[in-house]
Amino acid sequence: MKQKNESSGALPEPTKSELEILQVLWQNGPSSVRLVNDTLNEQLREVNYSSTLKLMQIMLDKGLLVRAIDGKNHIYRPAEQQEITQTRVIKGLATIAFGGSPVSLALRALGSGDTSAAELEQIKLLIQQIENQQNK
Repeated sequence: MKQKNESSGALPEPTKSELEILQVLWQNGPSSVRLVNDTLNEQLREVNYSSTLKLMQIMLDKGLLVRAIDGKNHIYRPAEQQEITQTRVIKGLATIAFGGSPVSLALRALGSGDTSAAELEQIKLLIQQIENQQNK
């Protein structure tokens, strides 16, 4: 089982199933296993409660989740902010699948689906912000 990298302090990269659980927690805030499992069943696919419980316990051991115990209730929350986890996952994906090139990753992502006008505007603004920072 992967544990927190002691030398760098970095958490392990979450698996697809772990990301699904993290997404539920980011959307709903600190939650019980029951709420997470019910949400997964409503939004994604049928998942057994015991499978969700076991995976969340593994995520706790890996350092991806933090648990608070209030009487009989165990409430879980992500150990780090959504943006930090997403950045780590994207860097890992860029390294593995795109030879370390975030540009190749972005071009492939933009070219593989329908991008709305609003999303294109957000991308243009981001590019302008990056250019402004580089020109300072």
